[in-house]
Amino acid sequence: MSAPLFPPLLLAASNLRLADPLWLLAALAVPAAIWIRGRAKVPVLLVPFAAAWHRPSLAAASHWTAGCAVAGLILVICALARPQRVEEKREVRSQGYDIMLAVDLSGSMLSEDYEKDGQRINRLQAIKPVIQAFIDRRTSDRIGVVLFSSRAYTLAPLTTDHAWLSKQIERVKIGLIRDGTAIGDALGVALTRLDQPDRQSGGKRLGAFIVLLTDGANNMGAITPMQAAQLAKARGIPIYTIGAGKDGLVPYPNFDENGKKVSYSWVAADLDEDALREIAQTTGGKFYRAADTDTIESAFKSIDSNQKIEFQAKSYLLTTELFSWLAVPGLALFGAGAWLSRPR
Repeated sequence: MSAPLFPPLLLAASNLRLADPLWLLAALAVPAAIWIRGRAKVPVLLVPFAAAWHRPSLAAASHWTAGCAVAGLILVICALARPQRVEEKREVRSQGYDIMLAVDLSGSMLSEDYEKDGQRINRLQAIKPVIQAFIDRRTSDRIGVVLFSSRAYTLAPLTTDHAWLSKQIERVKIGLIRDGTAIGDALGVALTRLDQPDRQSGGKRLGAFIVLLTDGANNMGAITPMQAAQLAKARGIPIYTIGAGKDGLVPYPNFDENGKKVSYSWVAADLDEDALREIAQTTGGKFYRAADTDTIESAFKSIDSNQKIEFQAKSYLLTTELFSWLAVPGLALFGAGAWLSRPR
């Protein structure tokens, strides 16, 4: 006989369980029903077909009828307890990177020294395609975003939900944070977001990167960019720096009280290219200028040259319902009992 027909054998197996075990309490009523039937002077119907057991002409058949009814009832009760076969917990692991994007939202990012389709666009508008490229093309990566100006805030922690992340990026605009440029603080927050135990290997972190996108020089914050770079170096996290904006005088829009652009002023670019190069060099990353689409391609090629690592993406239990192995024979026994108790 097969094991699924016997509940004790089902429960003895280490990979089997009952989803609703309280139904087994109903099985306790079966012996009570048999005892009551034996003491009663008249047939009771607590057990199906019990009346048929008292027919003198069917004394032998009544034993089979009772046996089928009791066995069928027990099997149906066990089926209601929902026996399941449970496979071991599985962890689906994917190869990829952890990438934190630190995006500058200082007022100077409004400078319109880029063009698209013959129209001037500001630096944030020029940088957003770089961010979107990371989201769209790094399908196996966990990506997070830190926004900074005078202070640094986490827009999104590391996530593989790139559709959600894209929606958050769409909401980003200049003016969300008080003006300033706290590059060191932004790098510090990004490092904190990458400080997760599942990325540790031999005391150093593998497959984790920071991409800094800015157009200015650090002028605020609790820590300096080089202090943050030294922390990143100690943890084995490269920082790729991308400088937005062109050199020299650049057009800066002036707005009226309703937020409408009314004129331009010409201001000097203040990108600290030397500092960005030093940050990248110290940590093992690279520096790029966000002047055209080649910048995006170069950044991806550089990141792709690094080693990929694995991280846990998902865990689950795979269960197989076994109630039919009990319900089917249980109902069949009821049918057999009904057939045996038919009038002759």
